[in-house]
Amino acid sequence: MTGADVLDDSFGRIRDIVHRVVDGLKPDHVGVRLDPEANSIGWLLWHLTRIQDDHVAAVAETEQVWTSAGWAGRFDLPLDVSDTGYGHTAQQVAVVTSTPTMLREYHDAVCDRTLEFVRQLTEAAMERVVDTRWDPPVTLGIRLVSVVADDLQHAGQAAYIRGILERGAHRGST
Repeated sequence: MTGADVLDDSFGRIRDIVHRVVDGLKPDHVGVRLDPEANSIGWLLWHLTRIQDDHVAAVAETEQVWTSAGWAGRFDLPLDVSDTGYGHTAQQVAVVTSTPTMLREYHDAVCDRTLEFVRQLTEAAMERVVDTRWDPPVTLGIRLVSVVADDLQHAGQAAYIRGILERGAHRGST
């Protein structure tokens, strides 16, 4: 198994979690926040997909799916088109709204682009330095592993919130 194979499997697993979270999700649960400072399922899935889109496009030297395929316009969020959600305040989290279908479709489009990129990577390509701001500098392989790690954390958080909402354990949930 190559590094590209591991990344292919990893991004596929993230897609599977996103699908399990959104498939059958009540539309009114997308924006529920467990407390006023918490992230919603919608924000978590949008953010993890934006990060994947942003970071993979940067290392692949391509345009993001967000802009190239019109997703920024479809979501029509009152945020800068380059916003990925990193460092969002509670107020910014609140403005990220969507539907389960849009979240799934945007994620699938980004995942497809990601898999297309990682499937052609060689072991030598994984050693290419993509960020010299760190010591040691970040290689392509390490950057992609960092995206996987971040995405898995956020996907797990979204799945946890969905479980709470489905059990009706959250005050005011429907």
